[in-house]
Amino acid sequence: MTEALNAVDPRVFPPSVRRDDAHGDVQIGGVAAAELVAQFGSPLYVIDADAARQRAREVRGALQREARRIGTDATVYYAGKAFLCVAVAQWMAEEGLAVDVASGGELAVALAAGVDPARIGFHGNNKSVPEIDRAVRAGVGTIVLDSEIEIARVADAARSAGVRQRVSLRVNSGVHASTHDFLATSHEDQKFGQPLDAAPRLVSAILTHDHLDFVGLHCHIGSQIFATDGFRESARRLLGVYQELATLTGAPVPELNLGGGFGIAYTPSEADELPAIDDIARELADLVSETCTALGVQVPRLAFEPGRTIIGQAGITLYTVGTTKPVALAGSDAGLDPADAGFPERLYVSVDGGMSDNARPALYGADYHVRIANRASDADPALVRVVGKHCESGDMVVQRDLLPGDVAPGDLLAVAATGAYCWSLSSTYNYVPRPPVVAVSGGAARMIVRGQTEDELLAQSV
Repeated sequence: MTEALNAVDPRVFPPSVRRDDAHGDVQIGGVAAAELVAQFGSPLYVIDADAARQRAREVRGALQREARRIGTDATVYYAGKAFLCVAVAQWMAEEGLAVDVASGGELAVALAAGVDPARIGFHGNNKSVPEIDRAVRAGVGTIVLDSEIEIARVADAARSAGVRQRVSLRVNSGVHASTHDFLATSHEDQKFGQPLDAAPRLVSAILTHDHLDFVGLHCHIGSQIFATDGFRESARRLLGVYQELATLTGAPVPELNLGGGFGIAYTPSEADELPAIDDIARELADLVSETCTALGVQVPRLAFEPGRTIIGQAGITLYTVGTTKPVALAGSDAGLDPADAGFPERLYVSVDGGMSDNARPALYGADYHVRIANRASDADPALVRVVGKHCESGDMVVQRDLLPGDVAPGDLLAVAATGAYCWSLSSTYNYVPRPPVVAVSGGAARMIVRGQTEDELLAQSV
């Protein structure tokens, strides 16, 4: 059991992470966790740059290879909302991915990184007129229309700039992803997209504008999805209207964007359920090909927008333990897992961050996996809950895990799979400054996002 408590599982941690046999400390990209904290502080987001790049190559390669197999091609966008900064945008562009942005700020980051504007897709349910104007004038490759109002707005911007702007139409297929309700984005009663049965009318409206070039439909069914069943049904419904749209446009609709949402394993128990990207890509290609054949529709060019599956596992957050507190579980069944029956108490381990640097447990009930990072231990296991320092009872980082029972103040903890939707959802709640982000590669570390200081937070008050 003690060996398992010291193990760093490569299915949830980046492949480079290992525990040094001589000193027992965890190393990330060849750099010891304690060295990183000594240099950059705690809490600290750490991104394994090589792992992110390798995963980007794997995902892009699998999706494009399978698209070619069925006689088409695929554009693979990196979904910047998962985690975007100048360095990450540069990595993604260098690995052959386009970049998907969802705000004027994300667009500014992608442009600052030198991403070819023609390889940027611009999303959002409430893109402002200035944001649209900026995107069109920058030469953004595709703007995803989310509402009928945006048709005229984008057309006006394109006319003013003297260009013909590529646009796609976001629709809701009515397919509910098998995920948290807040992560399922293609059911009817929610803020994104248009009803699928409205697509012919809206495409007809798009075609009345000479400065708009309609390229296809877009649908995103949700996030953190393990099975392809939802994609299969969503693609079938979308392609079902492509023949009618082809009649309107006078030519086959060139593109089908199936979005992203591919899941990752946040805990070792989830790892056995996670399908390989090669299998996902093959199943998606087969379902598109089979559906097109059955409907008599030409196979369109495909587009995908993976984010979490590329950057999620590449990230780790390092924390420093401040206090520990045992809480008796005897006589209480509140929140108990059946596996906890053998533990008389739960050890609350408080760290120097929390919901300000990882909002997902509070938002979605998400769970994570944790290991002591500065040493190995032969102590017996303790049932732990890692919590933050904020004034909220829901301020949890890891709801349930096992750590050596001698975990103590001053220890460093490494929480796995925090590369996606942690920094990007971070806040300064309770005036806790945002941590920096550090990239590691080949035994070296460099800061890629500067952290905040209390002085900087105070300077915002006027």
